[in-house]
Amino acid sequence: MAMETVFDVAVVGAGPAGLAAGLACAESGLRTIVIGPRSDPRDGRSAALMDGSVNLLKRLSVWDKAASAAAPLQGIRLIDATGGLVRAPEVLFEAAEIGLGAFGHNIPNSALTAALEATSHPLLTRLIDPRATVSDLAGSEAVLSTSTSEVIRCRLIVAADGRESPARAAAGISTTNWSYPQAAVVATFAHTRPHRGISTELHRPMGPLTVVPAPGNTSNLVWVESPEEAQRLADLDDNSFGRELSAHIGDLLGAVSGLTPRRTFPLSGRTADVLGRSRVALVGEAAHVIPPIGAQGLNLGFRDAATIAELAGAARRAGTDIGGDEVLANYDRLRRRDIASRVFAVDVLNRSLLSSIPGVHLARGFGLFALATSRRLRARVMREGVMPGSDVPEFMRPLHRSGEIPAARA
Repeated sequence: MAMETVFDVAVVGAGPAGLAAGLACAESGLRTIVIGPRSDPRDGRSAALMDGSVNLLKRLSVWDKAASAAAPLQGIRLIDATGGLVRAPEVLFEAAEIGLGAFGHNIPNSALTAALEATSHPLLTRLIDPRATVSDLAGSEAVLSTSTSEVIRCRLIVAADGRESPARAAAGISTTNWSYPQAAVVATFAHTRPHRGISTELHRPMGPLTVVPAPGNTSNLVWVESPEEAQRLADLDDNSFGRELSAHIGDLLGAVSGLTPRRTFPLSGRTADVLGRSRVALVGEAAHVIPPIGAQGLNLGFRDAATIAELAGAARRAGTDIGGDEVLANYDRLRRRDIASRVFAVDVLNRSLLSSIPGVHLARGFGLFALATSRRLRARVMREGVMPGSDVPEFMRPLHRSGEIPAARA
């Protein structure tokens, strides 16, 4: 006979968003299980975590385990490298302009996941299992089964199981999908000049080339090209790749060396048509997929995790159904505008680089000119980039007192 276990919340998926959701739910007083395989230590990607995401990790007692692997992001530089007749001015956003020491921190995915995995909570169970299948969503409890035939019952499933999300499919939630004629090459490299905590984004005809500060004299690279060109770049030997990279970034970081193995990822987009249904709440890439532009993806996922944890915790304290329609509708309402605005902004920026219409490039140039010349506009954009202006989860606000419990939101 299969063993049965009952929890308040079952998080399906053990990437950074799923692990954060599990810890946040446990911190909200919910007996929680996180189900998923161990992360891939070879994941060469990194995450630029904005200030609110760092606050979340501090509240969950994760940040102290991750901080040594992270580099502060003190500035963001945008450079027009489209080669158009009219070149937009360079724009530099500095965290000090809005009273911050840093916009956030850049950290390798592998180090972030390791820190999350190393953080325990008395209400959290971590089950290493490659599969959790949703078998019943019709009653007052959701039912899942694992690859070892263990049966798990819960009141709420948090689906953090990726862009193809079997849990989302089980809940009957459809998605809107689109693709781009682009792929990203990611790698880490060393350089002889200090980056001074400044991330540099070159806007090029096939997409942005971004170098993001990492600890010491190293940086993470996200280089967007056509799929064919991205594969060609990935196949080059290190010396040849370093020369091509240097040809684009010039003497910005000095001589390039110490390249890690390069990986390529196709660019696409996807949003769930509703963020919760039938005791399933979607977080991270189960809810939204956007290109790696503007450091939005995982920050959105962390805001998802914080929001559903707060809502479910508040429902439990009120004695109402933590996976019921009211909680899921409130979750959709609170997250919809933030997700839609970030997806729209990234999509418009990316498509503006790909567009062959002169007026589009002119409009983008005027926008950059306005940012370069207006301190007030620049500050507004920076604050919105770090954290949305409304519906900020309490988990993501600065922690002023030891042991502070996030307040419930209606």
